[in-house]
Amino acid sequence: MTTMGRSAGAVLGGLVAVFVLSLGTDQVLHALQVYPPWGQPMYETGLLLLALAYRIVYGVVGGRIAAKLAPANPMRHALALGVVGLVLSTAGAIGMRGFGPSWYPIALVLTALPCAWLGGALHRARGAGTTTRKG
Repeated sequence: MTTMGRSAGAVLGGLVAVFVLSLGTDQVLHALQVYPPWGQPMYETGLLLLALAYRIVYGVVGGRIAAKLAPANPMRHALALGVVGLVLSTAGAIGMRGFGPSWYPIALVLTALPCAWLGGALHRARGAGTTTRKG
């Protein structure tokens, strides 16, 4: 596989992780009737804050995965994932206007890049801590 292919795979791997974790958690919370049924808008601030909280965590996890899978320049791959998240969140915010409070999709847009960056930074910090010394 080419370096470009591995780079795309790293970003895609982070994106898939974010989607699977987010939608999986959503499904569990719908099944437990914490969230209203699918297709009904959610207006309760507490539930939206819960969704935002785990999406932030999953965004960091996705950034870390993209960085870990990167063939080189891990932070660049984490940030590439953040840009993809920013674009997708922006499209979602535009498409979902009128289906709930506007602060929630705006928060998703605003957190996409910082979460991905933090995931890359955590990967870098973990890598720095495992460096061995010769001597």
